[in-house]
Amino acid sequence: MDNLLMKKMNDSPLISVNELFAQDDANLPCVFDCRFLLTQPDAGRAQYLASHIPGASYVDLETDLSGPVGPRTGRHPLPEVGVFRATLGRLGLTPDIPLVVYDDGGCAMAARFWWMLRWMGHSDVKVLDGGFAAWQAAGFASSSGNETYQSAIYEGIVDNDLWVSVETVELIAGEASGLIVDAREASRFKGWQEPLDTVAGHIPGAVNRPFVENMREGQFKPTRELRQAFEALIEAQSPRDVIHSCGSGVTACHNLLAMEHAGLPGSRLFVGSWSEWITDQQRQVVVEPNDS
Repeated sequence: MDNLLMKKMNDSPLISVNELFAQDDANLPCVFDCRFLLTQPDAGRAQYLASHIPGASYVDLETDLSGPVGPRTGRHPLPEVGVFRATLGRLGLTPDIPLVVYDDGGCAMAARFWWMLRWMGHSDVKVLDGGFAAWQAAGFASSSGNETYQSAIYEGIVDNDLWVSVETVELIAGEASGLIVDAREASRFKGWQEPLDTVAGHIPGAVNRPFVENMREGQFKPTRELRQAFEALIEAQSPRDVIHSCGSGVTACHNLLAMEHAGLPGSRLFVGSWSEWITDQQRQVVVEPNDS
């Protein structure tokens, strides 16, 4: 393995619970709890209030990490830059503060916050591998109630090159260069069931990589195994030409995180994902035959 690849793998965006627990007070990062259930929007905050990593503050997918839903947006559009900067300031962040973000263990919600922080120019952010479930399994202490950090002013430099518009995805679906990787479970991707959106199916030309396949026993698979899987999936495509999609731009971040963890950085996010794609009835939809 060449030195550059080894360095990329060592620069993983993940941190283990043991590594977090071992942080000394001088280097202690800010910690944020991102637990959220798409089908029960209040459940994540309730879980946080009942028990969380000591010192952690709560971040809500819909009120903190999403903008208003419109007739031509997905279910979780990006907030306006100024609004999100204000949110990060309210959370007590500046671009130079080290962060650790976590959720219940699946890492999808934490990956969304990780990606949005990268979008805002925040480089020192890690996702807790295994999340709160791994923290509890390790026997580490927890706290209850609401905890917050002192407010600040956030002035990070936005990198809009990390995401693509629906127009770019239309070009890729029309056989331009690039590859769309869909993170939803296979039955949703194939159009056999759709519990959240009004139309079932997938974007023409997309390939399926359910985000849960990045995990084993509640934690990310080894970097070498993930790299082999993604290289087989994207074939000759450069990571830069890989566009991640899902239902609404949340679990897609998990595949993007997994690729970076595997030493394949540079892919981009289709923020609106499937729920934005289907806002225009003129866009083609693929439903695969179900012979079962």
